[in-house]
Amino acid sequence: MLKQEQIIEILKESGVLMEGHFQLTSGRHSDKYLQCSKVFKNTKYSEALCSSLAELFKDDGVELVIGPALGAVQMAYEVSRHTKTENFFTERDEDGKMTLRRGFVIEPGQRVLVVEDVVTTGGSVKEVIELIENLGGLVVGVGSIVDRTGGNIDFEVPYKAVYTADVSSWEPQDCPICKEGKLELVKPGSRKI
Repeated sequence: MLKQEQIIEILKESGVLMEGHFQLTSGRHSDKYLQCSKVFKNTKYSEALCSSLAELFKDDGVELVIGPALGAVQMAYEVSRHTKTENFFTERDEDGKMTLRRGFVIEPGQRVLVVEDVVTTGGSVKEVIELIENLGGLVVGVGSIVDRTGGNIDFEVPYKAVYTADVSSWEPQDCPICKEGKLELVKPGSRKI
């Protein structure tokens, strides 16, 4: 199991944890930004973080790991390597609803771990949980590399993260970095703002 100092070092070295002046998808400004997909550009990063996450669920009888596409496809695979289970992913159908495709099937009573690279609002994770339960699966927990909620989310199952981010954000008019005027505002997100 990695220590917090090692986790922070990996997040910075991989380019996940950035410091500066950022506009978040919400429109708010922040001095930190996390781009978790960068963890998966090099297996030395993803293996270390995903094995630590798997370790957190080692006593939960995980039989299957599922992550929502696109962000958690590689993650589900990597966590499943460490839990020695199968993995697959959910994706959105033509109506935007989370579903299983490609012949993936959840067996009734199957013990499922849901993974996501970063949890901010938990919306996708909640959709995946609902899908699994509607198909008769048993969600044993939710795991993420980064928890951006500060521990303030309830999935009604155990939630564990490798790293809990302490990220401040402000409305643009209240942003102290803007008021200081020394750092350019960067919009690094994957979604159009």
